[in-house]
Amino acid sequence: MSQKHHKPARPPIALTIAGSDSGGGAGIQADLRTFAAFGVHGTTAITALTAQDTRGVHAIHTVPLAMLRAQLEAVLSDFRIGAAKLGMIATPAIAREVARLLRLHPRLPVVLDPVLVATTGARLASGDLADALRRHLFTRADLVTPNIPEAERLLGRGIGSVREMHAAARALLDGGARAVLLKGGHLRGNQVVDLLLAPRIERWFRQRRIAGESHGTGCSLAAAIAAGIARGAALEAAVEDAIDFVHAALARGYRPGRGRLRVLDHIAAARSHG
Repeated sequence: MSQKHHKPARPPIALTIAGSDSGGGAGIQADLRTFAAFGVHGTTAITALTAQDTRGVHAIHTVPLAMLRAQLEAVLSDFRIGAAKLGMIATPAIAREVARLLRLHPRLPVVLDPVLVATTGARLASGDLADALRRHLFTRADLVTPNIPEAERLLGRGIGSVREMHAAARALLDGGARAVLLKGGHLRGNQVVDLLLAPRIERWFRQRRIAGESHGTGCSLAAAIAAGIARGAALEAAVEDAIDFVHAALARGYRPGRGRLRVLDHIAAARSHG
């Protein structure tokens, strides 16, 4: 009796271009757990090594441009990448190099999380990175996902209300972004309000606020959106699904170290998320 052997389906593939978090709560580590939770094969290009834990960021070493270039060329020449997530870019020079290489792949969907400051307040960027992101990566990204402090630095003005969130997202679009997901978790209130704004989309998302200070939420959200796009979802659907996933992971978060920061439980969220 012959037995048929079925070739397993190849999972979608996504790329994260970001920094490494030695504590495992954010950065590349959170991105890869998020990709896995969505059934997506994760590839990486590391921009910086960080010594951090649940107490804060203690040291940062940026990867030489030649090594970053080698990582990206290796991945992009071998894998069929369904979407890329950009996180900690670290320096203007890295922003320019990433933009140059992405221009060689104009059809690759890109989600840009403009990481400028860690949850603890530590700077994760040198030089005028905000300007470099606007000049070199905004127009290449299909979606930009700043939180309130990042949007304030990108625009040079304060954001203190939902109305000001809308004006800020509009200003980011006018500044070259194709679509903006402005995350309102830093505003006060019992709910977290996020805004997705694009030329033909205006969608507000509201979630119950979960008490406690966590890190890795922004990384995981952008990675989840990229994973959804790699799986074939449209932008709005990918954003909605990613927000629900991160809320579930945050609700199941835990404190792995001696510091105050909690990390997301991506595996538990994947089980509940279905």
